[in-house]
Amino acid sequence: MGFINKGLAIACVLSVATAALAGEENNAPFLPTPPLTVSTVPANGDVNPYGVAFVPIGFPTGSVNPGDVLVSNFNNSQNLQGTGTTIVRIPPTGPKTQFFGGTPPLGLSTALVVLKAGLVLVGNVPTADGTCATVMPGSILVLDANGNLLQTLTDPTLIDGPWDATVEDLGNTARLFVSNVLSGTVARFDLSVASTGVTITSKVQIGSGYSHRCDPAALVVGPTGLVYDAVHNNLAVASTEDNEVFLLGSAANTMTDEGTGSVAYSDAVHLHGPLAMAAAPNGDLLVSNSDVINADPTQPSEIVEFTKGGKFVRQLSVDPIEGGAFGMATNLVSNIASFAAVDDNAANLTIYTIPQY
Repeated sequence: MGFINKGLAIACVLSVATAALAGEENNAPFLPTPPLTVSTVPANGDVNPYGVAFVPIGFPTGSVNPGDVLVSNFNNSQNLQGTGTTIVRIPPTGPKTQFFGGTPPLGLSTALVVLKAGLVLVGNVPTADGTCATVMPGSILVLDANGNLLQTLTDPTLIDGPWDATVEDLGNTARLFVSNVLSGTVARFDLSVASTGVTITSKVQIGSGYSHRCDPAALVVGPTGLVYDAVHNNLAVASTEDNEVFLLGSAANTMTDEGTGSVAYSDAVHLHGPLAMAAAPNGDLLVSNSDVINADPTQPSEIVEFTKGGKFVRQLSVDPIEGGAFGMATNLVSNIASFAAVDDNAANLTIYTIPQY
């Protein structure tokens, strides 16, 4: 996956070999841990997993624990888009359980984030019949640590098809960034956070002009993946229809609309309708591809790794058929990186464990 620094990895292997020749024991395993692949289908049969989020350290004890992965479902058991109602909890060991079940139609999207205070926020883009003709603006649901619904956040302008989200979690406060697939915009919500819910203290549209439309296969296409870089105060935005990743500057404090921002990554060879994004522990960015734009049958369901400078690094296919890649997330604890990615086609989640030498 490109997370491991090759030079350091070689040095580590040489060090292990030297220790073995010297008669020293080394208890660290050498062989990699096989990836864990788990079905994301809950008891009600929901399919089409979209959002992926790790539960962070500090999350209070409840129905989930730090290190668990949450996955939101967009389709119901009849595979109608925009009608899924469940979030599934997948622990590192043990069986999956259902964390949340809502009232249809919901269509839980990739806009899934977890706050250390014990809250889970998830966007929804509902339809009445699985088609774009009946798609609705949706909302953002606020859940407690046990999956109980606390609040429903709506806004006639700034929440219009919340397709993806990312958060800067500051404990008692947070900055929530949301991409809106129905309006081609990005909004920032400044939040006051408590165990009982959130209060919006400020809200503003910080990005607009991203191409968006209905699509017979993907339902809707528009701005999706978001990654916030707190060091440089910028927000990366993956725009599916534009087939590019953009960068919005001053994302945490601007009170004006910055348009689409500047182009951060444009690659007609490796990008095929970028969707969800995640930050890798090595500083690179990861983006999944929808295959509804610039499709290449030799690169189906690809997740692409690229540097923040816009240089392609490598790619990984999660399914031999197009259209399988979507939500993903990374986690780093005690020098062990985890990478989780869904396969929409198979309705499963694969978790890779990658030591950081």
